[in-house]
Amino acid sequence: MSIQWFPGHMHKARLEIQATLPKVDVVIEILDARIPYSSENPMLAELRGEKPCLKVLAKSDLADEAMTAIWHAHFEKTVGVRAQAVTTEDVPTIRRLKSIATSMVPHRRGRTVTAMIVGIPNVGKSTIINYLAGRKIAKTGNTPAVTKQQQRVNIGDGVTLLDTPGVLWPNVLNVNSGYRLALLGSIKETAMEYADIGFFAARYMLAEYPDKLIERYGLDTTPTTELEAIEAIGRKRGCLGKSNLVDIDRASRILVTELRSGGFGPLTLETPQTMQREKTQTEALAAEKAERDAAKDAKRKKRFRDRERAKRKARERR
Repeated sequence: MSIQWFPGHMHKARLEIQATLPKVDVVIEILDARIPYSSENPMLAELRGEKPCLKVLAKSDLADEAMTAIWHAHFEKTVGVRAQAVTTEDVPTIRRLKSIATSMVPHRRGRTVTAMIVGIPNVGKSTIINYLAGRKIAKTGNTPAVTKQQQRVNIGDGVTLLDTPGVLWPNVLNVNSGYRLALLGSIKETAMEYADIGFFAARYMLAEYPDKLIERYGLDTTPTTELEAIEAIGRKRGCLGKSNLVDIDRASRILVTELRSGGFGPLTLETPQTMQREKTQTEALAAEKAERDAAKDAKRKKRFRDRERAKRKARERR
């Protein structure tokens, strides 16, 4: 499945972020602690350059605590980057993000610090903004693309916050990242197929958390394939259609919905090792695509030249 969801307001938001970044002191990037790599926007990294960045691992109560600590250490190896895991159950930690951000720009001591807060859709950015400000200033919702335009907010303690719409990138080349984004609700439902996402989720759970899958659905044995897993879930939850066949779409929706909401308990869907492996694979795929595109372009140009040459010869014969 290819994930491509980049509506017009996201393109506009990207241009606004690019134009505003030079006036910003520090960037606060909200990530989903369950998918820190896949929820990290590569387009933002390119635009941000060397500007200080605070990586906030949101929804950390839904992620594996030990793995979150590993990701925290991974991010802080990068110069100019700090990391902090947060959960809406621990509001004081969220509010400390202001002091962490200001400490990253000591040259602004005594002056107002401008922080741009960014993140992919449905990562919890608006909720964090409301806690930082101590009041409701940003719309929240369980669907992506709630925030549509930038807004500037004074959140106190000498910090002005620039809120930006949730932005993906035009083409998610890493197929696995696309699946994870869809699985955790950062892709609009109309841009994905539940059966595809359900098979991905079942495959991952069988490989990494088979006991949780068995416990959640009361399975008698461990399924050997993702199809067996989806069918077993469907039978347990009554997703049966004509001829007693499992409705794959309904069963997939159940698995996706319950995994997304934390029904399996804390879990993390990727590691720094996963990231390195998939980055290498994605770079190879991107290089292959660029090579294919260049070859197609060369063929188009040759056909055009051949047509023009044939036209000239035809004119000369007249």
